[in-house]
Amino acid sequence: MRPFGAQLHQQLIGRLVAHSDAPLDAELHLVGGQLPFENLALASFCKEAHVPSVCNGCPRIIHGVIVIDAQGLAASRPNRPLFRDLSITVSTGDRIGVVGLNGCGKSTLLRILTGELQADAGEVRTGRNARVGVLSQHPVLPAGTVRQAAASDVEAAASDVEAWRAEAALSRLGMGDMLDARTDQLSGGQTKRVALASLLCREWDALVLDEPTNHLDLDAITYLEDALASFGGGLLLVTHDRHVLDRVTTKVLEIDRGHAYVHEPRGVNTGSGYATYLAARIEREETAATAEQVRRNAARRELTWLRRGAPARSTKPKARVDAAKNLIAQRADAPARQGDIGLDLGTTRLGSKGVELDGVSFTWPGNASPTVANCTLTLEPGDRIGIVGPNGAGKSTLLDLVAGRIEPATGTVTRGSTVKIGYYDQLGRDLDPTQRVRDAVIGDKGDPSVEDLNLMRSFWFDGDAQFAPIGTLSGGERRRLQLLLTLVAQPNVLLLDEPTNDLDLDTLRALEDHLETWPGIVVVVSHDRTFLDVTVDEVLALGGDGNVRRVRGGVAGWLAERSAGTTTSDKATSSSHVATAKPTTKSKVSPSTLRRQIGEAERAMNKAQAESERLSAELAAAGNDHHKITALSEDLGRVHETLATAESRWLELAAEAEAAGLDIS
Repeated sequence: MRPFGAQLHQQLIGRLVAHSDAPLDAELHLVGGQLPFENLALASFCKEAHVPSVCNGCPRIIHGVIVIDAQGLAASRPNRPLFRDLSITVSTGDRIGVVGLNGCGKSTLLRILTGELQADAGEVRTGRNARVGVLSQHPVLPAGTVRQAAASDVEAAASDVEAWRAEAALSRLGMGDMLDARTDQLSGGQTKRVALASLLCREWDALVLDEPTNHLDLDAITYLEDALASFGGGLLLVTHDRHVLDRVTTKVLEIDRGHAYVHEPRGVNTGSGYATYLAARIEREETAATAEQVRRNAARRELTWLRRGAPARSTKPKARVDAAKNLIAQRADAPARQGDIGLDLGTTRLGSKGVELDGVSFTWPGNASPTVANCTLTLEPGDRIGIVGPNGAGKSTLLDLVAGRIEPATGTVTRGSTVKIGYYDQLGRDLDPTQRVRDAVIGDKGDPSVEDLNLMRSFWFDGDAQFAPIGTLSGGERRRLQLLLTLVAQPNVLLLDEPTNDLDLDTLRALEDHLETWPGIVVVVSHDRTFLDVTVDEVLALGGDGNVRRVRGGVAGWLAERSAGTTTSDKATSSSHVATAKPTTKSKVSPSTLRRQIGEAERAMNKAQAESERLSAELAAAGNDHHKITALSEDLGRVHETLATAESRWLELAAEAEAAGLDIS
């Protein structure tokens, strides 16, 4: 990497020497962003040079100064190009999100920009003395304790302050009770949180973060968002958390089929890099479709001209003949993926009984208090349950109890005779990194069948990807393979533990659409607010004290409680049983099922009402066509009957909910 900016660096030093009586440090970190004192002459010079600052005190970070500049980058992996001719500049004040399909090269790009990898082509330059903080997908910590790892490389003069900031960051990221734990005993998620805390407690000119929200709970994600929003340096961020993209980023770099597109907000999308990316992607796809249609029309005309009789063809200009052949031979860029992901692999029939937990408690060995205490929970067909809580509160433990991976210390777990559980956990199946994708899918059957090949293609594993060793796949591709292996067994109860980790935005949206109509039971542990809002009807919260309770207001309600400093124990609605208040009349179904039935009745009413309005409009426009009037009148009568039935059903369910003390607002 080659430094730049020496001329402006020297100009600033000259201004400081000329206008200040204070001693000047031997090194002035211009692009590094660190000035030794507040200086009015420097501020005046920066104003003249049109270089505004982004903070008021010392140390000062100059806005708009280039930290990383990359031009003409190209990269590939075995049998597959990733991107070519990619250029990106990261300046102080930039907030750049990097998006693209799994395996398109996002993490590879970050590793090239930070010097960890060498690009196949192109050049990367960094500012003189620039300090760039890096968080990789799988960071490695130095040996020692968590406290030492987070506060390592601290300058002696600032050790006390930096150590305090490191401990504060660890606490906010859910590692406050593990300060003295050894780093070689941490899980992958804990390691990443320590590495992130180590970054956030220091001053940087740019941060390069690869999936920083993975393994963070909602409290920690909120803290990270606030920290990044107030960061004065440049930010390059790979994440699939749409809420973080929308709040933190102001630009988006999209990698699509080897090309790079930078989207900058303007107009109605000002301030949101994610909204700008969505709008620009739709516009680009529409433009490409229009251009392809124009090309096809022109190709048809040229083909007709070429097919005229042989005598006429002999007099045709050769240049036009060649141009016509080239036009006909042209093809639009192949789509990045063929079709939609094939998540609909069927499901085993689920009877009327799902999974019931009655007074279940569980304590991990070595813990003084139970992780789950006296939990009573009923999961019925059609239930959509989300589970939230801080890291270590017992969310995955509750899923393990439902799945039967662990047995309760007290209480019982009863599963219906038709229940077939599919568990998509955050640790992943035991996939052999040396095994090929196709071998993992077909198992010990020998050669793959046509169905096996089609299945892999429907999950976007086609061509060389089927023969790729699992160890060469990106994190998102491995998660997609794990999802395939979970769904191919046709479960009717899906337990999803952090399903959004590493999956790209297109796959996330496809999974959300699939779960909307999936007939079985879905239980989701996730810290992705957007995913939870779309996929679940009811939210349960674990507070770390073993209690499991329903949260009013869903994810937003739980976050409001946390920000207000409320706890599970001081809530009137708190209970070790998943319920609200004592019902005056016990409902025949669970609260989640009752809510789902009310939602279905509301949708039926809305559909009938819309059909009634359409038929009424057609009837008004029928004029004197008596046959049409008769037919429309009969249809309208049937729709009115359907609407009345739906309204009656809704009223019955609402009354049942009110009698059970259930809030359906």
